[in-house]
Amino acid sequence: MKRILVTGGAGFLGSHLCERLVEEGNDVICMDNYFTGSKKNIYNLIGKPTFERVRHDVTDPFKVECDEIYNLACPASPPHYQYNAIKTVKTSVMGAINCLGAAKRTRAKVFQASTSEVYGDPEIHPQPESYWGNVNPIGIRSCYDEGKRVAETLFMDYHRQNDVDIRIVRIFNTYGPRMNPEDGRVVSNFIVQALRGEDITIYGDGTQTRSFCYVDDLIEGFIRLMNQSATVGPMNIGNPGEFTMLELAEKVLQKVRGKSKLTFLPLPGDDPKQRQPDITLAKEHLDWEPKVGLDEGLDRTIDYFRSVV
Repeated sequence: MKRILVTGGAGFLGSHLCERLVEEGNDVICMDNYFTGSKKNIYNLIGKPTFERVRHDVTDPFKVECDEIYNLACPASPPHYQYNAIKTVKTSVMGAINCLGAAKRTRAKVFQASTSEVYGDPEIHPQPESYWGNVNPIGIRSCYDEGKRVAETLFMDYHRQNDVDIRIVRIFNTYGPRMNPEDGRVVSNFIVQALRGEDITIYGDGTQTRSFCYVDDLIEGFIRLMNQSATVGPMNIGNPGEFTMLELAEKVLQKVRGKSKLTFLPLPGDDPKQRQPDITLAKEHLDWEPKVGLDEGLDRTIDYFRSVV
C-alpha cells in the first residue's frame, strides 16, 4: 500500500484519479479547497478506510507524509481560471513549489498535471513534446498558460538541482462524467445547451479543432507514467482524433436528438485554432493509447448530464 496525496482531488479529474488509486489498494489523501472541486465528486469514497480528505489551498504550505504526490490543483476552464487570474498564477506556481518541497522533504515521487495550453496557438501540428509553443505572455489566458509553463520549469529544476523524482504530463482536452455543467468547456457547454433546448454557442466560425480524450483513458495514462522510470516527461496524454467545433456540435445534437440552433460569437482572445497531440512518446514508453472513441465517450457523458441537468 502506498500513501498518495492528490491535490485538487475533488475536481473532475482528481476525483476519478482518487477513485482509481483507492480501487488499487492505496491509502489516498484528497486535498482540495473546493473552488472548482465538489464534495459530490467524492461522495462514493467518503467513509472508506483508505480515503481521507483535507480542505486546504495548495498556495499555502503543508506537511504530509506520503510516498507519491499528484498535483492536479488548478482551475482548468477559461471562465474559472480567468475569474481570478492572479490566484490562478499563484495556484500553478506556489502550488508547484509547495508540492515539490513536500516531495523533497519526504523523498516522494511527484506528478505535475500540466496542459496542452503550454503550446499556445501552435505553429506545429500535431504538437510533439519537443515543441516550445507559441504563447502570449500578457493575454487573458496567460494566467493559466504561463502559470503551467512556470510549473514545468520548477519541476525540471527541482529534478536537476535536488534530484526530486518527478513526472510531467501535458493533458489535452478531456471530458466525461463529473464535469461541472457550468464550467464553460466546449463538451459540457454543448451537451448542457442541447439538453436544455438552448442555442448551441460556437465561438468563431467553428472550424477550430480540438482532440477529445475520455477521462478513463487519461487516468490510465497518468498511472502508467507515474509507475515507470524510463522518462520523467513531459509527455502528451490525449486522444489524437481531431474534430472541428461544428463536427462536435453536430454529434451532440444527433445524440441528444435536440433541435437547438447554432449561434456564432466572436472568438475569444488567444483561443488556439488547432489542438492535436502527438502521442508517439506515450506509445513508446507507456504502451498507451486511448481506447474510448468520441461516440462512445459522448454517450457516457450525455447519460451523466441527463442525471444532473
